[in-house]
Amino acid sequence: MPELQRTPERFSTAEYEERLAKTRASMEKLGLDLLIVSDPSNMAWLTGYDGWSFYVHQCVIVGPTGSPIWFGRGQDAQGALRTVWMTDDHIIGYPDYYVQSVERHPMDYLWATLADKGWHTGFIGVEMDNYWYTAKAHERLVHGLPEAQILDATGLVNWQRAIKTPKELQYMRKAARIVERMHRRIADKIEVGMRKCDLVAEIYDSGLRYDEWSGHGGDYPAIVPLLPSGPDAAAPHLTWDDLPMKQDEGTFFEIAGCYQRYHVPLSRTIFLGTPPKEMLEAEKAVLEGMEAGLAAARPGNTCEDIANAFFTVLDRHGIVKDNRTGYPIGLSYPPDWGERTMSLRRGDRTELKPGMTFHFMTGLWMEGWGYETTESLVITEREPELFCSIPRRMLVKP
Repeated sequence: MPELQRTPERFSTAEYEERLAKTRASMEKLGLDLLIVSDPSNMAWLTGYDGWSFYVHQCVIVGPTGSPIWFGRGQDAQGALRTVWMTDDHIIGYPDYYVQSVERHPMDYLWATLADKGWHTGFIGVEMDNYWYTAKAHERLVHGLPEAQILDATGLVNWQRAIKTPKELQYMRKAARIVERMHRRIADKIEVGMRKCDLVAEIYDSGLRYDEWSGHGGDYPAIVPLLPSGPDAAAPHLTWDDLPMKQDEGTFFEIAGCYQRYHVPLSRTIFLGTPPKEMLEAEKAVLEGMEAGLAAARPGNTCEDIANAFFTVLDRHGIVKDNRTGYPIGLSYPPDWGERTMSLRRGDRTELKPGMTFHFMTGLWMEGWGYETTESLVITEREPELFCSIPRRMLVKP
C-alpha cells in the first residue's frame, strides 16, 4: 500500500497543545468533564482538521486528559488522518449507514463510543447554538447519556481564539494581500455592460490563483462575494446575477481573502457614473467616523468604545445605523467568516487586547442605495494595524 501522505501541519504541535490547555482551563471554570465541539472552525483550531464534511455530523471530543479525538463519517476519517496533529488512534469514523438515515443517527454511535471510554457520566458541554449541531443530534445525545448532564458550551472554544498568535497573524497578512489583489482586479475590470457573473468570475480568479510574487494561492472564503447594485444595495447580503452592470449605479463589494482558512474581509464601493450628493455626504461621515473608531481601537479600551466613537460621528451627521459596526475575524468555514463572540456595538464591554482581530464593518444600507468602506485590523500595543492598503474611498468610474 502507498504510504499515507499527511498535509504539512499549519501549526506546531506545541501550539495545538497550548490551545488544548486553554480550552481545558475554560472547561474547568464551567465545571465540565467533557466537551463536544461541532463548529468546524473550532474543530480545525483544536486539531487542524480541514475538509468539506460539515454537512454531516462530526465533532471533536475534548476529554479530561490526553489529545482530542476527531469523530466523523468513516470516509472523512481519511481526511482526518491527513490533516490532524493527533496520532491515528485519536480518529474515530462511523459507518456510512448512519449518514442521513431515518433509522439511526450518528449521535447514537457517539454516545456508545463515550460509554465505552467511561465518559458517559458527569457534566458534558455541547455547542447548542451553532449551525452544525441540530435539535435531533441533541435529542439523541441526551437519550443515550441518561447519567450525564448535557450543558450548553456555545462559544467556549470561540473565545479562546480571540487573541491571535504570530503564526495566525502571518496567515491573515497573506489573506490581506489576496483581498487587495481582488479589489484591484475589480477596479480594473468593472465597466458598464459587463455581466455581473463575469465580474464574479474575475473575483474568484484573483482570490484563488497562485501568485508567483507572493508565493501562495488562496482558499475558498466562508462567504461568497456580496455585490448588490443600485436599489438592491439597500440589502446587505445579496449575491449576483447574470445581468449587465448599469450606468449611474453604485455597487459595494464585500469580499475576503482567505489563506489556510484565515480570513481578512474588506469592502469598497464603486460608482459607475456620477454619485448622488447624499451618497457623497454619507461617505464623508463614514470616513470621519472610521477615523474616530480607529483612534479608539487601543488595548484597555472596549468594543463599545470603538462603536461609540463611530456612531457619535454618524449621529452628528444625522445618519442612523441600527446594526453593529464590526465583529472578530480569523479562522472560519461556511457560512460565516466571523468568530461569533464579541461585537463592535454599544453595550459590549469586552476589553480590547493585543492580538484581537476585527472587521470594522461601517456599511450603510439606506433606502434605495448602499455604501460600504470597511477595514480589517489587529489590536496592537499602540495604534491598530490595518491589514490592507487599499484607498479608503469610493471609486468613481464615469
